[in-house]
Amino acid sequence: MKAFINKIKKANKALLVLYFISLIAYAVSYVLLTINLIHLSTIETPIRIIVIILFGVWLFIWLISGLLSLFTKKYKPYVILIVFTILFTIVFSFADYYIGTLYTGIESISKDKITYTSNLINLKDSTFDKQSKIGMINDESDIEGYILGNKLVKENKLSNEIKRYDDYYVMLNDLYTKKIDAIIVSGNYVINFSSEEDFENIQTDTKIVYSYSEEMDNIDNVSYTDKKLTEPFTVLLMGVDSTIDGLNANQAFNGDTLMLASFNPKTLTASVFSIPRDTYVPIACRNNAWAKINSSAASGTNCVIKTVKNLTDIDIDFYVKVNFKGVVDLVEALGGITVDVQKPDFMVREGVNYHGQVCEQNSLRQFGNQMVCMDPGVQRLNGEQALAYSRSRKQFIGSDLDRVLHQQQVVTAIANEVKNIRSFEQFESILKAVEKNMDTNMKSDQIMSLYNVAKKIVMNSINGVEEPVSINKTYLETYSLPVWQGYSNTSALGYYKDSMEDITQMFKVNLELEKPKIIKNYKIDYNEDYQAKYYGKGLRTQPIEKTMTNLIGQTKEQASSWCTSNGLTPSIKYVSEGDEFYDPNIAAGRVTNQSIHVNTLINNVSQITLYINNSSSTNNTQNEETNNNSINNEDNNKTNNNITPNEENSIIPQPNNDNTTDTNNDENTTTDDSNNNE
Repeated sequence: MKAFINKIKKANKALLVLYFISLIAYAVSYVLLTINLIHLSTIETPIRIIVIILFGVWLFIWLISGLLSLFTKKYKPYVILIVFTILFTIVFSFADYYIGTLYTGIESISKDKITYTSNLINLKDSTFDKQSKIGMINDESDIEGYILGNKLVKENKLSNEIKRYDDYYVMLNDLYTKKIDAIIVSGNYVINFSSEEDFENIQTDTKIVYSYSEEMDNIDNVSYTDKKLTEPFTVLLMGVDSTIDGLNANQAFNGDTLMLASFNPKTLTASVFSIPRDTYVPIACRNNAWAKINSSAASGTNCVIKTVKNLTDIDIDFYVKVNFKGVVDLVEALGGITVDVQKPDFMVREGVNYHGQVCEQNSLRQFGNQMVCMDPGVQRLNGEQALAYSRSRKQFIGSDLDRVLHQQQVVTAIANEVKNIRSFEQFESILKAVEKNMDTNMKSDQIMSLYNVAKKIVMNSINGVEEPVSINKTYLETYSLPVWQGYSNTSALGYYKDSMEDITQMFKVNLELEKPKIIKNYKIDYNEDYQAKYYGKGLRTQPIEKTMTNLIGQTKEQASSWCTSNGLTPSIKYVSEGDEFYDPNIAAGRVTNQSIHVNTLINNVSQITLYINNSSSTNNTQNEETNNNSINNEDNNKTNNNITPNEENSIIPQPNNDNTTDTNNDENTTTDDSNNNE
């Protein structure tokens, strides 16, 4: 040891200092590189192991040989060794930065922590005091509506009466009709509910009385599968139309954009199904109560996933939640995107003439002089224009279906532009926009397993084998479905089950869950332009959903016949003068009220009570049930008091949706392929 110390003392001091500095710098950069390479667990494992071993050996070589060169004063090998060591250190530093930036960005896409917020709101023209009645959701798993809602009540020492609800929209309606004085909702409540016609002015109609926030584990960040992305998988893409930049807050969101996709990396085949926001379906987290599918988002990501799974019969492996506000940053980072802007059908909107342009509110949802406008046709869009076009629907006949088209155009344009990235600086700015405005349950190693798919495509291209990604397109056949939602009528969309089954079967084939059906006959007309197949399109053979018709004014026989033919067991109750549902304007022997509201979906209903006006000569003792299967549903009965009598109509009316279906179907069939749900 003494001899070693003496040799160090005799060595050239400047070169010795340089040796130790280079050794420490190399060792640090090598350790960081090793850590970063280990993070890339699914990428080129043999190469990563070889690199780690080789440069570990070089560390040992420089540690021994560097000292020996100084001790023996052989400076030529010393210079060669230190030059290579410094070069390796510089290369390692750059590699550490790029790999670290990439991995950190990918890792931060999956949000482990979320700031949840619960608000107590009331109408702006009302006050809140100790006598105010509060509405609160009844779902104990709802973080913002129930868990934090109870903490809000406790923190503010509220002793008010609380009424529990199973549905946010019913609760909101009770607030607007002043049956209750305040409600507890998500901090995202304006975005969640303003897309519904009944509550489109909720931001100006209400005010926040109390608010409570808490950072918690992201309950949505649940792993549904451990599969890599090198095998067939499904993704549910959910759009969050927020006014804030970032996606690290709140459980609830608006569900206006839902897109189910599958990808088979073996065949490089993708399937995409855009689900119209107004599709009327059972909502999984509300005991399968029927509502528009976008309303499931008010209860969080898991509710949406379960609802879509029940609708499509497809297991969902991953979700990706995207904040549309981040589209502005992403498109700006790309330097703009090229889009063929659709020509609007309506030049005047809300009393303003837009002179042939497509105009929409900006990213802060501001109208007036702040609106973003663009001419129709192929053009370069900046971030604000891309977001405005993605949101635009009110100037188009197809409304939400056209908005789906616009969003798909923007997504496709972004994907095409990504191929033109030429610098890491541009890639880094894109990654920052994505990591801030995206949330997913994909783990880092699952995301990075896409490297092997990309490598396959690149290697095939280098070898002259063109293997492009093919996309199976879908079109869900829908029809107009006016329905009663418990407090008001709404215009929803029903769907044809055979159309959905065709889409589902195609997904299962792409996921290798089923074998494809072999087409034995195929006909080609060379005089016609080829059109790609749209799965689900043109399939409308299965029955549509039935809704309750207006039976008031019909005879007992006519009304009973309609009920029986539509699967309802009628229970007859006679009413006389002085009874609740007696109507002197309706002839004796005719229906004066019904227990099921007009336009109520009747697929899960089995019985109905019909109230019949009694004749003047009939004794009140006849006021009894003529069917043992009577229903006791006073709340539903009272909602029918405003049903208009139909005394003159002696023919039993048909369900409302039978009459509206043909009109909507004609509209769907005349829409060209650009409006298809891809």
